[in-house]
Amino acid sequence: MTRQHLIFAGEPWDYLAEDEAIDHEHPAVQLVASELRTGDDVAYARAAFEFVRDRVSHSLDARDRRVTWRASDVLEQRTGLCFAKAHALAALLRAGGVQAGLCYQRLRDGDGFVLHGLAAALIDDRWVRLDPRGNKPGVDVRFSAAEDCLAYRPDPSRGEVDYLTVYPAPHPAVLEALKSHDDCVAMCENGGLPSGLD
Repeated sequence: MTRQHLIFAGEPWDYLAEDEAIDHEHPAVQLVASELRTGDDVAYARAAFEFVRDRVSHSLDARDRRVTWRASDVLEQRTGLCFAKAHALAALLRAGGVQAGLCYQRLRDGDGFVLHGLAAALIDDRWVRLDPRGNKPGVDVRFSAAEDCLAYRPDPSRGEVDYLTVYPAPHPAVLEALKSHDDCVAMCENGGLPSGLD
């Protein structure tokens, strides 16, 4: 995938900070991080990505009604939407000393749009975007320290947007949606997710 210029919404140290969603000092996050931490930062980032991609189910794929948004809850309950899985990956990376943030895409969903969440990380002296949503038929995302490897490629001709800003904390629209619902499937199917960042 062609490299694109990313924009950073925070200072370098913000991408190692803890907040209410990326709670990387929580024992649940620290436990997984300690189990995965072998080798250099690239090996650790790969292990963290593959853990979240493969061992945390995508809530809608699994028809799991639980709504998770805090990284520790995602790792303990092993379920979450793309946003929550990105929070978990960012927390694991930060727990291992790897700078990480969050990115988004606006994708076509029927007649409207839906926001999709990604993580971004500074690996081997370059920032790459990582999509830990989980593979399924038609989606096969692998780890790369050299380029963005994403599940979806937005099509501007359809009104889709690849937001290139790397946020140090979840976008308020995302947190508001996740915090205000208690049924993940209903939230997704009844238009409860943000349609964009505009």
